Amino acid sequence: MDVPPRSYGSVRVRARRSFIARRILLPAQVFLHTEGLGSLALLAASCVALAWANSPWRESYERLWETPLLIQVGAFVIRASLRDGINDALMAVFFFVVGIEIKRELVEGDLSSPRRAAMPVVAALGGMVAPALIYAALNSGGPGARGWGIPMATDIAFAVGVLLLLGDRVPAPLRTFLLALAIADDLGAILVIALFYSEGLSLPALGAAGLLLGIIAVMRWGGIRGANAYLPVVALFWAAVFKSGVHATIAGVVLGLMAPTRPWFSLYAFSGAIEKIARRFRRALSVGDFDRAEALMGQLEELSRGTEPPLDRRLRLVHPWSSFVILPLFALANSGVSLSGEVLSAAATSRTAWGIALGLVLGKPLGILGASWLAARLRWAMRSVCSPGGAKRNPGWAFRIEPGSQISR
Repeated sequence: MDVPPRSYGSVRVRARRSFIARRILLPAQVFLHTEGLGSLALLAASCVALAWANSPWRESYERLWETPLLIQVGAFVIRASLRDGINDALMAVFFFVVGIEIKRELVEGDLSSPRRAAMPVVAALGGMVAPALIYAALNSGGPGARGWGIPMATDIAFAVGVLLLLGDRVPAPLRTFLLALAIADDLGAILVIALFYSEGLSLPALGAAGLLLGIIAVMRWGGIRGANAYLPVVALFWAAVFKSGVHATIAGVVLGLMAPTRPWFSLYAFSGAIEKIARRFRRALSVGDFDRAEALMGQLEELSRGTEPPLDRRLRLVHPWSSFVILPLFALANSGVSLSGEVLSAAATSRTAWGIALGLVLGKPLGILGASWLAARLRWAMRSVCSPGGAKRNPGWAFRIEPGSQISR
């Protein structure tokens, strides 16, 4: 089980003086970062939703998730259901985490070269076209002909959950490839919906989103690091994307890809600086200059925070919420499918249902494999991104806790 070193070190210090930190927070760190537990929570929530939607209390299931929500600031109004709030707002946080992980791979990982990054994009394109063709072949000229876009998308939340559930049995490069593929697939589906199924895009809202994104970029360029300074602008950016007619979760992906990957100070620079600060600190204490000592402590705190890449900090702080709160809520709100005999009988004779089922079960894997093979054959992309024989990289979170053992690096 991998625990972020900064999180573990912080709790270890608090554990020296706090019983709660020692007995609750420290074990919680291990629990939250145990590979697979988040996906088990996702699976459990899905089972609860299925059982609830097919129980005598199924009406309460729909009534709960259709609870209306209203956000109004002056003339700006957002109306949605509780389910929409989870799918559009909370899931934007999940997509933010995914965007961060993809950004890390693009900068320093398995997607760092253009030809490697091209492979999951080409595979996703094949995985979208093949299901759409199968659906169209079965429903051409029928009442469900316009539904060809339905089997194109992969539910990325459940895809990531299955990957985590398999844990170490999935090689890291393959996990990166599948995650990037799911992202590209989802973005492609959003584009299809926007172009072919949207009732219309709001150009003023899109313009506002672009302006707010520019403000975020300027803030980053100007050296503003505190997350609290970004929250109001980020919230407005999400609202603008939501009102534009584009799926609001795209805001999370964009913000994740914008996260800075490099620290302000290297560990070597920090090492040299703390030696000078320590000498000045001891000198200030020896003469009773406590104000000077406090100022030096402020420098040390700022230097310490600056050695952690903003991307890593945001990932370790948000990831547990995404895994143990947001994804289970998403599953609980969206997995309640009725499996009554009447529904299953209607599905068995429906060309639309068969088109979706065959498109997803046959078209999706065949399209992905076919496009990947063609891209590698024509040398459009490199297939080494998902090769299990590739070199192993040092994970970003270096502390590993094994049951009954000491902390090792």
